[in-house]
This record gives sequence, structure tokens and C-alpha cells, in this order.
Amino acid sequence: MGKVRTKDLVKHFNFEVISGAEGLTRAIQTPDLSRPGIEVAGFFTYYPSDRVQLLGKTELSFFESLEDDEKKERMQKLCMEETPCIIVTRGLEVPKELIEAGEAANVPILHSSHKTTRIYSRLTNYLEEKLAPTTALHGVLVDVYGVGVLITGKSGVGKSETALELVKRGHRLVADDSVEIRQTDEDTLIGSSPELIEHLLEIRGLGIINVMTLFGAGAVRTYKHITLNIDLEIWEAGKVYDRVGLDEEKLKILDSHITKITLPVRPGRNLAVIIEVAAMNFRLKRMGMNAAQQFADRLEKVIQGGNNQLD
Repeated sequence: MGKVRTKDLVKHFNFEVISGAEGLTRAIQTPDLSRPGIEVAGFFTYYPSDRVQLLGKTELSFFESLEDDEKKERMQKLCMEETPCIIVTRGLEVPKELIEAGEAANVPILHSSHKTTRIYSRLTNYLEEKLAPTTALHGVLVDVYGVGVLITGKSGVGKSETALELVKRGHRLVADDSVEIRQTDEDTLIGSSPELIEHLLEIRGLGIINVMTLFGAGAVRTYKHITLNIDLEIWEAGKVYDRVGLDEEKLKILDSHITKITLPVRPGRNLAVIIEVAAMNFRLKRMGMNAAQQFADRLEKVIQGGNNQLD
């Protein structure tokens, strides 16, 4: 999981820091936000104090109706030790009780001129992306006909060489050697390259090449949604490989599963062309056209027809 601190929100959204600047290094652990209207009313039993707090027109309008001692007490209770920050939206005036409570507890009090609902939406999207579960896999990620293809296999099997051939055929490289993967949704995996090796390919015997320099900006991508895994393995004599395509393997990455195809490697096989066809066939399957299933249905009809003639 990534790390986000309050100062990252200030920088990204250009919030104004009103008080509590010493707490800008506080960590944000959850993408969930809170609009503490019921807490302003005095009910703190289930106060989610570890969330970013948003105070809009509704909360502050009710706050103005409180007595002076109640105002001070409610703001002090809002500023807990684990509270990342409190954001006042819509350009509303920040209550002096909140400014004092934030300064005393080192809770950053931030100010924005944008509407509460807009801030809520943008903050949620930002935090969900930054705090998404992450992992890294050894492999190559290429955008082939709009399909994010993760090429895996043992070292030296030819992953980078295959990726180079795909780039020459007009497809786009995302990452080589190490693929950083974020799970942004239940079944959504986003792959990207570590900054150190971005746009680079390592070809044994040739060394490191810069794909963007050699083939242009159109040959690379910063990130791509991963939907298909091609696993390369050295051809083993006697091993039975799938020749029809009815059985579908799955690769589990974090909590998501993607389609996996195992391709045996041996001299004479054009892996780049096979991967292109695999990507196109994968797209057709998602559109409801499964050639393997159509063949199986035809075969079943032929068999049933032959049995009927025998009867």
C-alpha cells in the first residue's frame, strides 16, 4: 500500500494551511472521508477520527447555532491525535475555535474554495489510487491492440526480445524486467514501470536500449490496465499443451484474476505474431465470439448426427 501524508494533499490540491502546520507530516491510512455533521451535533461515539474530515456549509451552519462553550468543545473533540486534517470547503470562513483547536493539537486545518461534493469526489479518487494495494512482478508489460499483455517466464526465455519485436510491429512498451502493479478496484490491475528503468529494454548481447529514443514517443506508455498473461516456457517433449483453447487458466495477482495462456518456446515459433493473435482472440472472446467453443459445438453436432444415422 502506498503512503500519503497531509502535505501531499496540500501540494496536489493547492489547499491553504490555516493552522496546525506542524502536523502536515501525518499519515493518511484510508481513502474513506468523513463529513462530521453528527459529531458537530455532539455525538462522538462512532467518530471516524482517522479519516480526512470535511466541513461544508451544512456542518458550519449548524455549528454557528451552538453556544460558545459548545463550539470550543466540539472543535477540540474533532481534532484527535490520529486525525490527518480537517478541510473547510466552499471558501467559508474558518471558525476561530477550529483554528485554535487545530493549533493546540497539531491537526492541520486546511481551506478550499471548491464545493464540498467536488472536493469529496476528487479526494476519494486520489486517495484510492495512492493507497491501492501494490506489488511487483518479474516480466514485461506491452499494450497489444489495446490489451494489456503481461509477458512472464523464467529468466532468459525471451521476454524482452519478444517485447522488442512487438514494439517494432507497432505496439507499445509499458515496462520491462519489473512491472509495478496497483489494484485500483476489485478486478482492476494497473501496471507501470519503475521510474529508474522507464522506457528501457534489456536485450542480452546488445545491452540496454531506450525504446522511446529509438522508436518514438508512440512506442511507449506510462501505464496500462492488465487483462492478459502470456507465460513463456521452454518446450518440453512429451508435455501435453492446450491445442483447442477450451480450458482457461487464471493468474492471481493480489486479489484479482486474469486470463493466463502458456506458450511453449522453441526455434521457429514467431512469438510476437502468436501474442498478437492471442490478444485479438482475447478481445473477440470478451465480445462473445469464442472460436474454440464454436468448434466444440460443431464437433458435437457432427457426432450426434453420426449417432442418429447409426440408429
